[in-house]
Amino acid sequence: MKDEKKVLMKVGNLTKEFKIKASKFGEQPQVLHAVNDVSVDIYEGETLGIIGESGCGKSTFGKTLIQLHKATSGSVEYNGRDIFSLQGKELKDLKRDIQMVFQDPYSSLDPRKTAAKIIAEPLVVHKLEPDKKKRDDKVLGLMREVGLDVQHVNRFPHEFSGGQRQRINVARALALNPKLIICDEPVSALDVSIQAQVLNLFNRLQKEYNLTYVFISHDLGVIKHVSDRIAIMYLGRIVELCDADKLYDNPLHPYTKALLSAIPTESPFVKKERIILKGDIPSPIGDQTGCPLAGRCPQCMERCRKEMPKLMKQEEGHQVACFLYDEK
Repeated sequence: MKDEKKVLMKVGNLTKEFKIKASKFGEQPQVLHAVNDVSVDIYEGETLGIIGESGCGKSTFGKTLIQLHKATSGSVEYNGRDIFSLQGKELKDLKRDIQMVFQDPYSSLDPRKTAAKIIAEPLVVHKLEPDKKKRDDKVLGLMREVGLDVQHVNRFPHEFSGGQRQRINVARALALNPKLIICDEPVSALDVSIQAQVLNLFNRLQKEYNLTYVFISHDLGVIKHVSDRIAIMYLGRIVELCDADKLYDNPLHPYTKALLSAIPTESPFVKKERIILKGDIPSPIGDQTGCPLAGRCPQCMERCRKEMPKLMKQEEGHQVACFLYDEK
């Protein structure tokens, strides 16, 4: 049972806004609401999948968790400690436990450094292995762990394939023995055949090291394959959160139903009703009133245009933010 597991990270009412400069003289600067009032518990040893359309705030959410973006408001607790209050050495020590694998396996690697130096860099920064011989041995061990040929240790990033570069990123993240890894669309830039290899690598490493993942993607198939629980994001908010199997068998939110209806059936003889959300996605810029899906939802009520639904428990392990399930 999930409620018996240890909460590794607790996110409370997390909000991230970006100020946009006025385009004309005399205009007031506007605010882009990238992440809006997100609350979620992340359990030790699980994979929490985050899925939604491009621009919904998934990557911003992941980067805000590790302070690559400074949160506008809200809290993030790791093992009971508020990470936003940490500074200096305390913050540096925390980042040993929390690592990130980025979307683009090429731009996230320094093109001037060899694979060995890239993987060893966290060890040098955190002064974990001052002995060069032991550090080199650790790098070779990490390369073997992620399936890289140790003979390529002195190659530069441009000499590797996309899948190999992402394996270097994974090895670098593992160098500090983290407990939580945030994976920001780590396979979206890879060929489908290579995607499967990298996903299997993530699964194997999780079992071996008891890792916890926050796995961000826009690919419904990938998320289903890797996740224990899935959070659906729309316009900066989590609109549904539940166990992976339950979500695909019994989606509740109209947006989730529309997303899942886009998955092709396994048999060409099985017909599936496609739910099309009409209208444009609302702008995340400026004041927001009511449910963000109200203008596109086929089941929209008058209340939806005026009030913002909160993420509420509907059944064990299943939360949804929709007035269709509100007893009020």
